Amino acid sequence: MSGSTEQFVTLGLGAEVFAVPVAYVREILDYAKPSGIPDGPSYLLGLTDVRGRGAPTLDLRLKLGLPAVPPDGATRILVVDVPVEDRILSLGLVADRVIEVISFAEGQIEASPDIGVPWRSDYIRGVVRRDMASGKGGFVVIFDLARLLTSQDAAYIAQAA
Repeated sequence: MSGSTEQFVTLGLGAEVFAVPVAYVREILDYAKPSGIPDGPSYLLGLTDVRGRGAPTLDLRLKLGLPAVPPDGATRILVVDVPVEDRILSLGLVADRVIEVISFAEGQIEASPDIGVPWRSDYIRGVVRRDMASGKGGFVVIFDLARLLTSQDAAYIAQAA
C-alpha cells in the first residue's frame, strides 16, 4: 500500500526538525527538572513524574552529541513508549520545542543518509523533504526510537524506572 500515511509529532532541537511516530507518544509535558539518578550517562537527566510513575528522561541534544542548552518556556518532555527487545520502555525525551502533528505518506519518507548529518545516522528511520515557510527547503528527520537506545542504555533505563 504505497499510498498509506503515518502521523508524526515533530520537534525541534535548535534549527533541526525531528519526528517520532504519534503511535509511540503517550503525552507531551511542560518541562520540569527531572529527579537525578546517580551514575547514569550524561544524557540521562533523571526521572520525571508521569501520573505517579517515574519515567527515565533523556536529553535528546546530549544523546545526539549536540551542545546542551538551558530549558526555556518552549522546552517539552515527550513521554514515549518504546518497544525494545522483549519489553516496552516508557521514557521522557527532552526537546527544545514541539512543533506539530503531521502526516507523511509512505512515499515521502526517504532512506536515512549515510553522511552529511551531525549525528549518528543509525538512529534515523528516514528523512522527509519539506518546504519551509521561509521558502527554503528543509528536512524532517524521523527517529528510529528503538535504535536510539543501545542495549546498555535500555538495561540501565529499565533498572532506573
